Amino acid sequence: MDHSFLSAFILLLLVLDPLGSLPIFIGIMREVPKQRRGIVATREVGLAFLVLFAFMFLGGRFLEIMHLSERSLEVAGGVILLIIAIRMIFGSAGESAYGLEPGKEPFIFPLAVPLLAGPSAMATVLLLASRQPEKIVHWVGALTAAMLVSGATLLLADRIRKLLGDSVVSAIEKLMGLVLTAVAVEMVLAGLKRYFVGGL
Repeated sequence: MDHSFLSAFILLLLVLDPLGSLPIFIGIMREVPKQRRGIVATREVGLAFLVLFAFMFLGGRFLEIMHLSERSLEVAGGVILLIIAIRMIFGSAGESAYGLEPGKEPFIFPLAVPLLAGPSAMATVLLLASRQPEKIVHWVGALTAAMLVSGATLLLADRIRKLLGDSVVSAIEKLMGLVLTAVAVEMVLAGLKRYFVGGL
């Protein structure tokens, strides 16, 4: 499945899922002083960007070292995205597997990794770079734009929740999950098609 800048941007935005991260982000940041929240959010988004940026450029080498094909990566990435999408659709609001000690300021874990730069995001940027390396400038631009949107969403977390309400935020997240499900299925089908048509 070939991508353009716009489709890569939308895909990365769906994978990063900034709206779905709002309840987790607010819960984690509750113990952080109000004047520090913007600094912490900006720092964590920057760290997540660096992690995904590194994966994008080291993706080809990683595939060689692990003896992985693009077909297997495409199917695996699709499966991961499908799991994330199902959790987005059927998960409970505010559900989180990441704990943090009260009063402790988050650093890298859990906001940068794995909340933003999680396995699905890593697999996505790695797949984009390995499938269409000639468009690497587009992928860097799409990643930058998606991270900027995610960062702005996290910075405005409280205002967004107050403006839209929990029910609307939840509905948007489930809609994004539905779209991501379709993208995930398409990735799996494309990987299987490449495998059976191209052979071993």
